[in-house]
Amino acid sequence: TINVLLLVISRCYEHKQYRNGLKFCKQILSNPKFAEHGETLAMKGLTLNCLGKKEEAYELVRRGLRNDLKSHVCWHVYGLLQRSDKKYDEAIKCYRNALKWDKDNLQILRDLSLLQIQMRDLEGYRETRYQLLQLRPAQRASWIGYAVAYHLLEDFEMAAKIVEEFRKTQQVGQNKVDYEYSELLLYQNQVLREASLHKEALDHLNNYEKQICDKLAVEETRGELLLRLERPEEASEVYRRLQERNPENWAYYQGLENALNIEERQKIYEESWVKFPKGLVPRRLPLNFLTGEKFRECLDSYLRMNFSKGCPPVFTTLKSLYTDKEKVTIIEELVVGYETCLKSCRMFSKNDNGKEEPPTTLLWVQYFLAQHFDFIGQPTLALEYINTAIDSTPTLIELFLIKAKIYKHAGNIKEAARWMDEAQALDTADRFINSKCAKYMLKAGLIKEAEEMCSKFTREGTSAVENLNEMQCMWFQTECALAYKSMNKFGEALKKCHEIERHFVEITDDQFDFHTYCMRKMTLRSYVDLLKLEDVLRQHPFYYKAARTAIQIYLALHDKPLTDDSKEKNLTDKELKKLRNKQRRAQKKAQLEEEKKNAEKEKQLKNQKKKKEDDDEEIGGPKEELIPDKLAKPENPLEEAVKFLIPLKNLVRNKIETHLLAFEIYFRKEKYLLMLQSIKRAVTIEPSNPWLHQCLVCFFKGVNESADLPEAVRTVLKQEISRLFGESNPQSFNKNYLSQHSNSIPHRLAAAKMMVYLEPSSDKMACEIATALDESLSGGSIQVRDHLPTTTAASQHHTPVS
Repeated sequence: TINVLLLVISRCYEHKQYRNGLKFCKQILSNPKFAEHGETLAMKGLTLNCLGKKEEAYELVRRGLRNDLKSHVCWHVYGLLQRSDKKYDEAIKCYRNALKWDKDNLQILRDLSLLQIQMRDLEGYRETRYQLLQLRPAQRASWIGYAVAYHLLEDFEMAAKIVEEFRKTQQVGQNKVDYEYSELLLYQNQVLREASLHKEALDHLNNYEKQICDKLAVEETRGELLLRLERPEEASEVYRRLQERNPENWAYYQGLENALNIEERQKIYEESWVKFPKGLVPRRLPLNFLTGEKFRECLDSYLRMNFSKGCPPVFTTLKSLYTDKEKVTIIEELVVGYETCLKSCRMFSKNDNGKEEPPTTLLWVQYFLAQHFDFIGQPTLALEYINTAIDSTPTLIELFLIKAKIYKHAGNIKEAARWMDEAQALDTADRFINSKCAKYMLKAGLIKEAEEMCSKFTREGTSAVENLNEMQCMWFQTECALAYKSMNKFGEALKKCHEIERHFVEITDDQFDFHTYCMRKMTLRSYVDLLKLEDVLRQHPFYYKAARTAIQIYLALHDKPLTDDSKEKNLTDKELKKLRNKQRRAQKKAQLEEEKKNAEKEKQLKNQKKKKEDDDEEIGGPKEELIPDKLAKPENPLEEAVKFLIPLKNLVRNKIETHLLAFEIYFRKEKYLLMLQSIKRAVTIEPSNPWLHQCLVCFFKGVNESADLPEAVRTVLKQEISRLFGESNPQSFNKNYLSQHSNSIPHRLAAAKMMVYLEPSSDKMACEIATALDESLSGGSIQVRDHLPTTTAASQHHTPVS
């Protein structure tokens, strides 16, 4: 009877009928003989966990496990509990214990395989999938899961063999359309390509072409394979067919270029101009390799088409050419010439055959010139052009966007925000302009105004900030963090950084459901791509910005921890009284707002409670609330900084800032070998970087002055210092650096700071070097605040970097 009831409880759990499940648990446990029945206690605990009673659930499951340590059910349930808390390593241990007592339990093996792929224990995943294949050889998922395990372990040939063995068992007619079989074939072809079996992959594609639904993928893959097999004539035919299908796809022209000789590539585009007279891509791509007069002719044709049509993104499409000074000069000459002629005779050139352009053409030319001069660092000229355009057409939103951008690049962010607000006022229903305006407001430190701006598009009934966090709107949170940091509101800034970190944790956790879904639906190519993306997820610029901001704040908090009375220390009695009154008024206002919020929350909670009673759904544990004041007073700021640093060290090694931030942390922790590792990596990226120079000098001085270093470590450090510096002391190293980079303002500033750091008495001379603004000096541009390092190791010695 107990076994039957346990089966019923298990069914109730699977169908989310938790209250019924608890009734059956009570029925067993109320019997004195089975009051401590381990498996029933475990199932009761699992059911209570789904109802949000976490502590009681853990207590019951542990009690059940103590009463029946040899039960696979108790261990499995304990694993499920750990999994719901995202303690995946602990859950894996529990599942392995469960398998000791029931080694062929399918459900436990499936659950174990899910956790292994989630944690990327690929060897363990392969073993588990092999067991599942032996137990259920007739199931599709058993074969596919085993193949994917080999694929992820990069044993491509074995993966291809397993997929082929499984494919032979599939009975699909030659002319029958089966989407899932089609996906299997495309996945098999991908594995063959990754195994570098290009000939086999091409034969496979030709054999099964009729049974593959995605005809575009077939053609693109064929073109790629023919290029790899060095069959250029056939490849060029494929890419010409693709070009006919979509003449605006850059990749097809790239394929044609690779298939033909480099001398013939201009011919490709000349043919395309005839074939696709309205095509913009075939006119844009030759600009990458053409030079001189041919470049001018092709550019002239491209610009005329765009300006006549009125294409706002034309400058963006040409931006990549601005690394070539000669091409920049030609662009400027051409477009300034257009503007002059359009003003005088409404034609691009006086040699044109009387074809007049509409007035809008001149507008787009001026729009382009404003962006051009802004990009090459001439904001005054850029403003003249954009103001002329606004005077002629004061209702075109794009013009105000560019004007705001010019002010931003010139460093006047308050004015930039004002003009962006002006643009937003012209179309309040445009979400893009709304977002841009909010971003500029945040850069200007207008946080409340930015929140109000965003509230126009967020859900009613909740505050804009909460809704944006719920929607994982990371651009807003990143800008918020930077704004709070610039206002020295470190707690608020850290809250935003931790919210972004949580989003990335959620994205990682969200892949869990796809491990079973993709096997079932056969979307295997997308599944493998997803797993590869998740492996490098924290490379994303949003994470990088949040991590960098958090590390800089934690370093500042380590150097100068916040104290409650720090603001009030230096105030007079009169100022203190004034501050107290202000605080009282603010407190009263906050109290009223809090009461209003609580009333709204109470209403929402009632609705949620009602909904919860209607359908009991599985819920996770509540997250720890992020309290700004608590975040701003961490027990160990450097350890908190290291948590953000580790993903950057693993995934963003190509950026010098990663290694310099690592140095800043290790300098404060006095970890000399890790400091050495950081500066060696930074030197390979940009040896003359001003911030790196400051780190090098600090390291040099630190090694010289440190008395308690082990002898072996000191020997290694001395060897590396002589190799890195080639100098006997940090003073002469700094002097040489200054003489080598005497014409650059950032480098002079770094050297001046180090002069004071090494010899505090040289502050007067250092000040003269740092503040010189001679016209011959370079590097005097306005730097965007969030790219400035806000701290340096030298700040511990009263030499802050900015």
